[in-house]
Amino acid sequence: MVGPLLNSAAVFIGGGLGLFLAPVMPKRLQDGLPAAFAMISIAMGVVMTIKVQQLPAVALALIVGLAIGEICYMEKGVQKFGSLVQRGLARIIPVRNHSMTPELYTQNFTALIVLFCAGGTGIVGALTEGMTGNYQLLVVKSILDIFTAMIFATTMGAAVMSIAIPQLLVQGTLYFSARLIMPYMTEITLGDFSACGGIIMIAVGLRIAQIKTFAVVNFLPALILIIPISLYWHKFMG
Repeated sequence: MVGPLLNSAAVFIGGGLGLFLAPVMPKRLQDGLPAAFAMISIAMGVVMTIKVQQLPAVALALIVGLAIGEICYMEKGVQKFGSLVQRGLARIIPVRNHSMTPELYTQNFTALIVLFCAGGTGIVGALTEGMTGNYQLLVVKSILDIFTAMIFATTMGAAVMSIAIPQLLVQGTLYFSARLIMPYMTEITLGDFSACGGIIMIAVGLRIAQIKTFAVVNFLPALILIIPISLYWHKFMG
């Protein structure tokens, strides 16, 4: 398992670089670059969404997935985790951006967890390496994540580095379960899975840009549901 370890190391190193560079990085750069990452997330989401094969199946997965997420309070759970991380790390390494309210900090931290841990590139990359041993897709993601983590760490502090842990857990789980999942990933299922993840990535981008605060964590069950829904939709409706 090379890719997940490399990707998590990239997030950790990028966050560390951001902490180191924060005192000398111009504030206009700190404020401007997150908007660029928001647009990149939206663009990635659009590219992923156009691969859709069965739009009704994707819509059903998103609706049911959101309902499960809301019932289980997944978003609030991640927000509480973010608040605990913020308070714990603030005792050791204070956050330099005092203009960011605790509510905004928690919202951004939650969006970053989804961006790093639930992005389509990371999920597909971990599954691909688990099946074929090819980790090149995660190498590309690692390069992007270094700069993303670095920029956000300049305003959000060491909490960004802590995202490397859940990211490693998610990608590691996918890596070891790849041989169970990949046989069901037909061309149609993979397209619907990509579209489902793309819509979530668009929501993440809109949230980072502070255009609309979607409860993005509550959508994550859809990434699991889309595989059986897509398969059975094609079987009975295709």
